[in-house]
Amino acid sequence: MERSVLEKSKLDLRAPLSTKLRQDTYAVWLRLVTLLVGDLSFLSLAWMIAVTYGTPADSFLRNPTALLVVLPLEVGIIAARGLYQSGERRCDYLGLTKAIILAHILLLVVAFLYQPNLLAASRSTYLLSAICSVLLVCVDRFGIDLLLKQLRKRGAIRYNTVLICPPEDAEKAYSILEREDCYRSIKIVDACALSLDKSNVKNLIEAIRNLGVAEVFVCSWTSMKDRMFLYWSLRNAGVSLRILSLDLEAFYRRSKILMLGGTPTLKFSPPLVTGFDFLVKRCFDFVVSALLIILIFPILLSIAIIVKLDSPGPFFYKQERVGLHGRYFKALKFRTMYINADKLQKELEARNEMQDGVLFKMKDDPRITKVGKFLRRSSLDELPQLFNVLLGEMSLVGPRPLPIRDVQKFSEHHFIRQEVLPGITGLWQVSGRSNITSFEEVVRLDTFYIENWSIWLDMQILLRTALVLLQKKGAY
Repeated sequence: MERSVLEKSKLDLRAPLSTKLRQDTYAVWLRLVTLLVGDLSFLSLAWMIAVTYGTPADSFLRNPTALLVVLPLEVGIIAARGLYQSGERRCDYLGLTKAIILAHILLLVVAFLYQPNLLAASRSTYLLSAICSVLLVCVDRFGIDLLLKQLRKRGAIRYNTVLICPPEDAEKAYSILEREDCYRSIKIVDACALSLDKSNVKNLIEAIRNLGVAEVFVCSWTSMKDRMFLYWSLRNAGVSLRILSLDLEAFYRRSKILMLGGTPTLKFSPPLVTGFDFLVKRCFDFVVSALLIILIFPILLSIAIIVKLDSPGPFFYKQERVGLHGRYFKALKFRTMYINADKLQKELEARNEMQDGVLFKMKDDPRITKVGKFLRRSSLDELPQLFNVLLGEMSLVGPRPLPIRDVQKFSEHHFIRQEVLPGITGLWQVSGRSNITSFEEVVRLDTFYIENWSIWLDMQILLRTALVLLQKKGAY
């Protein structure tokens, strides 16, 4: 009787052969310890700086033992916001800022309840602590992320993974995983050829364990037969299962997974105040472009004179471009070509270097003047577009405005670019500029920017643009 029960238990799909830790346990703990030690060190340093340089006050928060209250509160809120997770969450600087500010608000409440009469005397301590904590923790996370990227470039801290998907989705799914830049090898298993009987899945699980795989990606999950058998086999082997839904790839915004009748759903929420983000971006564009025009006006004047002396024609080139909602506007640039350049383009169409022919790009374009080559390589020819930004026709950051000739060749899904203000620079420019020869890749980058826009992202792109210009990469 006992033997019969034992034999039946072996048939239970949920019963593991042995008890063990999940495959990525050590990597998870290493990440947690590294981030936690870094946060504790820099938060302690920030508080010591605040106590040293803040207004002296007889408050319990100036006592070194106060760190026993301060640090757990700050780290606890950071953890509660999920900022010790892997991937992008680790470097969510806005989330870190919100968590630290919330912690300091709670500290004010604690101080008020503990010593309300002494609270006003130490306001500078709170302010210094909040500022230093945000700056130092963000610098710490940035340094860890930079170190991680450098180590991965050298082949360290990379993992093997397995991708189970139909042949028609293999290339697309593989490219998504490859962009994460954290996998040593990606083994593809044909979901159509995979027979999920007990012996085959056992062999697959054994191969996965031999590779040291911690997570497996599966496409077309709902079309797979006996998928629960695969799930429990992976679960009992300590391997995470991740469903890769290629249908949702275009939705780059952060989302929440909510259950609806036992079925997982993705929720994409609008901002708290809709439309306010556009006003913030417009004010940012207006102020920055106005300041830049004032600061670099002597440079603009000098370039205009040089262009005029180099070849006959105006120093400004006004080309009709397609902007917001398909409206035409005159984009300003310093003239870099001879005055008959537009007529010559038809003769040069056969030498277009863009693969799909939507855009026209040519490395050794005979229409470009001597001064024009320098202006293009340094991107100084784009500076007059600051006036377009000032007038509200363009933004500092956004999809590049394209000539009418290019927009006329758009497919339906390309027109998403026209739903936002075009920009002087964007993700396309800082991700390869003219070295990108596929317009679909350009649209992918523009879509990612549109879905994830923030002032912080604009500042990042502007900083990366400056670095790209100094290196003169991909410009012609």
